Amino acid sequence: MAKGKERDSDPLNFDDLRGQLHAMCLMRGVEERGLSLYKQGKVPGSFYDGRGQEAISVGATWALDAADAVSSPLIRDLGAHLVRGTDLTDIFRHYMGRENAISHGREGNVHFGDRRVGVVGMVSMLPDMMVVATGIAMAFKMRGEARCALSFFGDGATSRGDWHEAMNWAALYELPAIFVLENNQFAYSTPTSGQYLGEPVKRAAAYGMDGVSVDGNDVTEVFEATWAAREKAIAGGGPTLIEARTLRMHGHGAHDDASYIPAELLEDWRRRDPIERLAERVGADELATVEAEVKAEIDAAVEAALSAPMPDPATAVEGVFCEGEPQVLGEGAAPWSGFAIPAPVAAAA
Repeated sequence: MAKGKERDSDPLNFDDLRGQLHAMCLMRGVEERGLSLYKQGKVPGSFYDGRGQEAISVGATWALDAADAVSSPLIRDLGAHLVRGTDLTDIFRHYMGRENAISHGREGNVHFGDRRVGVVGMVSMLPDMMVVATGIAMAFKMRGEARCALSFFGDGATSRGDWHEAMNWAALYELPAIFVLENNQFAYSTPTSGQYLGEPVKRAAAYGMDGVSVDGNDVTEVFEATWAAREKAIAGGGPTLIEARTLRMHGHGAHDDASYIPAELLEDWRRRDPIERLAERVGADELATVEAEVKAEIDAAVEAALSAPMPDPATAVEGVFCEGEPQVLGEGAAPWSGFAIPAPVAAAA
C-alpha cells in the first residue's frame, strides 16, 4: 500500500523527520550501490543518480496521501519510489535487468513505476509526464474524489511545449495537481541562462495558478510547500507550481564528468547537503543508527536481487500492447486499463 503522512495535523514530528532521514539515506545508499554495480558491468546502459537532490522527492512525496498519484518520479527522484513503498529488492532487480514484479526485466534502468503504490513510470520526454499527471488529476475531479496528482520535472522541461500545455490545462480547469520543478540549474550541460530569461516559477501567474519557490535542499521546506499545495488542491483551489532550487552533485549520468559545472558552484551547494542538514535536527547518534539500518537493507536487497533469474526471452513481446477487454479493477480503481492506484483509504503511518 502506498505510504503517506496522516493528515490530522500538519507539523512534522520526530518520527516524520527520522523517516525522511531514512528515506534520503536509503536513496543515496541505493544509488551509490547501483553505481558500483554499474561499474562492475551488472547494470546495463548508463546509470543516473540524484545525489544532493534527495530532499525534493522525499519531502514532496511525504506530503501526499496514500491514494494520491505520482506521475512520475524522474531519474533523480528515487526517493519518491521509496517513500511510496516500492520493493527495494525489485528496484535492484530492475536496475540489473532481472525478472522482477515492476518491469519483468524490461525498460531502461531508471524507467519504472509501480501501479500498486500509485506511481506512474517515467519516460525520457520529461514534460510528457506533466500531461499524464494533468489527465489523472482531471479524472479525480470528474469523479469527485479527494485525491491529487503530483508530477516532477527539471528546469529544462519548461522549455518544451507540452509543459506549457499541461500548465494551461490544469489551471483552466482548476485541477488537483501539484507540479514540482526541480531547478538544478542545468538541462544536461546547458545552464538556465542559456534556456530562458527570467524565473520559471513566475510563469505560473501567467497561467492563473500559484507559484512558490523553496530551498530544494531543505526537506522541511519542500514538505510544507507540497502539503499546502495539496490542501488547496483538494479544497478545489486548483494546481500549484513548486520550484525547488538545488544542484546535482554528479553529472547527468555515470558517463558525464560534469566538467561544465563551475567548481565553486559545486562547493557552495555541497555545503548545503540535504542529509547533513536534516541530521543536525535529529542528531548524530540517530544518523549513525539510520545509516546502519540502510546498509543492512541494501545488502539484503542486493543479495536477493543477484540471485534472481534473467527474464525469459520468449516473453519479450508480452505486455508490450494492451490486449483483451478492459477490466474493472475494483472499488476506487482507476477506470483506465493497466493502472490501478489504491482506493481512498486512511494514509499509512
